[in-house]
Amino acid sequence: MFERFTEKAVNVVSKAQDIAKQMHSGSVLSEHLLLALLAEAKGVSLKIFRMYGITYEKLYDEISKVIEIKPAKSENDIPNFSHHVKILLKDTLDLAVKSGNPTILYEHLFLSVINDKHSNNVMTLEKLGFDVPTARALLEKLVQKKTKKYHHPECEDPSSHKTDKSVETDSLLYDNDESKAVFERAVAKLSASNYEILGTEQIFSSILEDENSPLVKILAQYGITASNFDEKLASVKSRKSEYEGRQIIFTPNAFLMMNLALQTAKELGSSVVLPEHIILGILKAKKGLAYDILKEYKVNVNDLAHSIIKPIEKQMPETLTILRLAKEEARRLGRNVVGTEMFLLGIIGEGTGVGGRVLAELEITMRDARKVVESLIGFGNEYYDKEVVFTTRAKRVLEKAWEFAKKEKKTRIESAHLLLALTTEPTSLAMKALEILGVDAVEIKEGIKKFSND
Repeated sequence: MFERFTEKAVNVVSKAQDIAKQMHSGSVLSEHLLLALLAEAKGVSLKIFRMYGITYEKLYDEISKVIEIKPAKSENDIPNFSHHVKILLKDTLDLAVKSGNPTILYEHLFLSVINDKHSNNVMTLEKLGFDVPTARALLEKLVQKKTKKYHHPECEDPSSHKTDKSVETDSLLYDNDESKAVFERAVAKLSASNYEILGTEQIFSSILEDENSPLVKILAQYGITASNFDEKLASVKSRKSEYEGRQIIFTPNAFLMMNLALQTAKELGSSVVLPEHIILGILKAKKGLAYDILKEYKVNVNDLAHSIIKPIEKQMPETLTILRLAKEEARRLGRNVVGTEMFLLGIIGEGTGVGGRVLAELEITMRDARKVVESLIGFGNEYYDKEVVFTTRAKRVLEKAWEFAKKEKKTRIESAHLLLALTTEPTSLAMKALEILGVDAVEIKEGIKKFSND
């Protein structure tokens, strides 16, 4: 039976066995499954428990009062499933089949446990203020929606093409004074070191030389300074960490890092690659001498990345806000994928930029747009703890928005650039949604011209 269970559902059953053992019970009861559901809850299911202020400790105390414990023969014995739980698990499988799902989800288990009339579950939950009928209706709706559409349509876009472009070194490295200074220093270090190919270590070291930079001050908080970085670098006898693949003007890992820096700049709403983006590229690549030295200093890379991004977020560039809102909309629909339709919702949600004002004048509301997007892609069953990623088309739109911003010599990607970029993908979900809402590309372009000239 368990081969039909998702990993999360299996974790619940396994946790129930652990709880039964902890409570010195000889068998796994329905009440143990309820405790396990709360212990393993994430996303919507966790919100359901939190809605009624139910914590694991409160539930554990109540269940301890009502279950009849039949001690195990030995402390080392793994508790077996009671006859009642075996029937409940079979009912869960039937429930999954009826909802049109070939696998048993966490939510199916949750439904079965709160539907269980032959245990103390309903009584215990209601005593703690849990609204069982409301939770049941929400879960039933959720499992039905999850079976309608699982894969994001833009994830399997037949017209998509590879978007991982090579770094255009001339335009990328010298399109702003800060990066230009960094790479001029890095090239000087390269000559002094008798190496021919630029690596992450020279780039990182050259960033650290700008003592007045806020970024350098952030790095100093993590114990990384120009002197101790160069001291550590001097002790390195091999550049093996820099070579994994083909040799080009950059070492392969520096090349990877620069591509990640470029992508990071776009995702943070910048049309130029700054030293901050380069450091974030190194942290994302997780390769190369610079990264190795950071690890030697026991730097928490997640904390460092957050410290670098925080000042950028305070500036609140339009596109950064839009992309954050787009990710939130994706999570709301139980997805870890952001497509062009989420960009559209993000532009509407941001509201203050030219893009949002154009859509508002065209009478596109968040409520209506959400309904259309939900009808196009349905609800997924990815969970909130997974990293949110962009579809190929969404990446293409972001690339186009970057190009529009560069053409206008703007240092940031604005909502107008992103909305205009959406019109370059006529068969995208965003444009399908706008078509359903009665808006076409011509109206959008005219609106952008009007508001941009105001």
